[in-house]
Amino acid sequence: MASAAQTHPGGQEISSVPGNTESLTPSAVNRILMEFMIYFGRAVVVFYPVYLTGYLGLSISWVLLCMLMFTWWQKNRQWKDVRIGSAIDLVDNEAHVISTELKTSLQMASWVHFTDVEKVQWVNMVLKQAWPFFGMYMEKLLRENIQQTVRMSNSALKMFTFTKVHFGYKPLRITGIRAYTHEVDQREVILDMNINYDGDVNIDADVNAAIKAGIKELKFQGMLRVILEPLIGQAPLVGGVTLFFIRRPTVQVNWTGMTNVLDSPAFSSLSEQSIIDIIASIMVLPNRMCIPLIDQIKVDVMRFPLPRGVVRVHVLEARDLVAKDTYMMGLVKGKSDPYTTLRVGNRYFKTKTIKENLHPKWNEVYEFVVHEAPGQELEVEVYDEDRDKDDFLGKYNLDFGEVKREKEMDQWFPLESIAHGEIHLKLQWFAPNSDPSLLKESNAGLSCAMLAVYLDNASNLPLTRRNAGPSSYVEISIDKDVQKSKVVYMNKDPQWEQGFTFFVQNIKTQQLTVQVKENEKKTLLGVLNLPLSRLFSISSMSVDQRFQLERSGANSQIKLKATLRILTEERPPPKIPQSSPPNVKQQTKAGGNTSASTPSAASAAPVASVSPNSTPAAASPVLPDVPPDGTKETSSAQPRRNSFLAPETSNPSNLNMRRYDSHSLLSDNSIASSRFDLTDAAAFPEAIRNHQGSFGEINLTVRYATIRNKLMVLVHSCRNLFPCSQNGTDSYVRMYFLPDQSWRHRKKTHVKKKTDNPVFEEKFEFDVSLAEAQTRKLDVAVKNNKMLHTRERKDIGMVMLDFSQMDLVKGVSEWFELTLPGLMSSSTRKRL
Repeated sequence: MASAAQTHPGGQEISSVPGNTESLTPSAVNRILMEFMIYFGRAVVVFYPVYLTGYLGLSISWVLLCMLMFTWWQKNRQWKDVRIGSAIDLVDNEAHVISTELKTSLQMASWVHFTDVEKVQWVNMVLKQAWPFFGMYMEKLLRENIQQTVRMSNSALKMFTFTKVHFGYKPLRITGIRAYTHEVDQREVILDMNINYDGDVNIDADVNAAIKAGIKELKFQGMLRVILEPLIGQAPLVGGVTLFFIRRPTVQVNWTGMTNVLDSPAFSSLSEQSIIDIIASIMVLPNRMCIPLIDQIKVDVMRFPLPRGVVRVHVLEARDLVAKDTYMMGLVKGKSDPYTTLRVGNRYFKTKTIKENLHPKWNEVYEFVVHEAPGQELEVEVYDEDRDKDDFLGKYNLDFGEVKREKEMDQWFPLESIAHGEIHLKLQWFAPNSDPSLLKESNAGLSCAMLAVYLDNASNLPLTRRNAGPSSYVEISIDKDVQKSKVVYMNKDPQWEQGFTFFVQNIKTQQLTVQVKENEKKTLLGVLNLPLSRLFSISSMSVDQRFQLERSGANSQIKLKATLRILTEERPPPKIPQSSPPNVKQQTKAGGNTSASTPSAASAAPVASVSPNSTPAAASPVLPDVPPDGTKETSSAQPRRNSFLAPETSNPSNLNMRRYDSHSLLSDNSIASSRFDLTDAAAFPEAIRNHQGSFGEINLTVRYATIRNKLMVLVHSCRNLFPCSQNGTDSYVRMYFLPDQSWRHRKKTHVKKKTDNPVFEEKFEFDVSLAEAQTRKLDVAVKNNKMLHTRERKDIGMVMLDFSQMDLVKGVSEWFELTLPGLMSSSTRKRL
């Protein structure tokens, strides 16, 4: 997906703190001694029977028999533990377990899991009807074009011939389509198609008289992105169609005549991986298949547009990894030798290995070019390095669209498909810019600019000895970063039409080197040197022309387009706190007389409304003291029966129940939970009242599904919650969709026990129209399920989402800081 990436030798050190040192405190010494005693005890248990057997003169068969019985007992116990654990997990999380099993076993279509993905059965009916004609087209393409290309690729394939081409009766299926219209430009439409092909294709080929090859079955799966742009006001309404795979597709091939094929030197490298590489060189980003529909569209702009930006990935550290190394038949558990791999499309990088450490620190920097955001993903995987096969320690995929939206992300990401483990990444978004004044070169060797090169064609290349056009390719390089084009066979005027991207560290000294070479003998057919300072001096920072090749023929030229762009780091916009809502006049009845009073902003319940344009950590105003005798004040509401609100003040003696007008509970600053949780009228625990830091954050996604006419709220996780005990917090999330505040409208997640970073991943739906949803609010509270005193409040933190300030159709997904009524947030304390 990404066309270029940069890693610095040994990884860019961004921290001077060593990663593997530990101060020998008394507790650390005690822990080491305890581990040594455990290891020593296990060693005695293992080796003493062997010594006793030799001492008594018994046969070694007794030792082997005991080892066999112990191994059988251990495997049987593990199997029982897995069975019992699965049963308990099924009872506790029945819906989640069944959903996971269905995903892994049935491989259901994407429209089952994602509501915004449409089931397009009519498209599959069209494909089924047109499949025989597609087979006829592919047979003609293979015999007339592909066959000739294969023959020219290698001298051992001169007799290569397709003898049978049949694409079977099972058509290609599209399991779901997702359309993007709000997140993109108004003159384009983006479609993501999930393609699944499990066909009965039957293709046979003769390499020569003795060697035959063929394909009997083919499985293909991937996501194809289709871009319709630009939209125009005349037929055919679309200027061009661009197709490409965002990620590398998966391919499974059932070969025929495999034994004979593997004996041939021409097919020794032919495998499923090589097929994927061929597809990637044509239709995986940054490569695209472009179909212009009008003459005014430039093919080079469609085939290789400028990238959206650059993401700099800092692989900092990991923690709580799974220990995979064991000793003495698994009796002694060791640690792991972790390393991390990063992949974006065809670009792959690997960090250094940290020996015997479950909390490794890498501190390495990598850079990736982003062509599509959202769409392209950063695939992070952690492994334990071993001599034979490396053990898997977890993975995490991150869409670059989220990085583009946040501009900068510095957080811990939970590793998936593993019991536990987290990885700490810092990601920064850089936008390409053509303003030379924004150039800032880094002393640490990081990139300051990006060069995009579109290689078009060459003309009049020197002929070979056979008096025919050469089979040529191009090597394009900046210093040690060398990239190669495809090979064009037997043509003195080759057309490559490929794009490349490079990272630039020093514009004044670096230059672009282009070398045209012959494929078989690697002889030089021409060279071009283009200093980057020349591009920097041009106002547009771009050249698009034919260049004379050096050390080549008199009329040998090469046509390319080179564009230089300055990388500017985009900072997240400053989040301005939401202003206090307008004062609400409250009508109060007292002894038959109606009086109106306007409460001040400070007398409202202190839960700040949060919008995407306001800081989640907005300061919550503190409630003033209310006289306990209920005397009337000018700026406070008068009491009314059957309604109560629990204000929190700095004076513990006044922490008791107050009665307010019921209309105030429906005002902008009311707290829904205060009327229905009996403990909400009580005081906060003393530990919470004296807490000076943050109460934690909650990660929520809110989006309106226009097709289903439902508001969806996804509760992902919380982090850094206030620890309610030494063993962590038993927390859950409670929600009210205001003004619905009754018990039957209450939504809550499952309880996550003994953790300050719970992961919920639960979805809630509200049947409401879009217009109505934009006038309502969502009251979210994180609560402690296990309190020492029942009269203490359960709240760990709250947040109020004002949907009138959000684009619900586009959706919002971000972290919100938790606050508590009457207690200042961490950001407020910092300002004070």
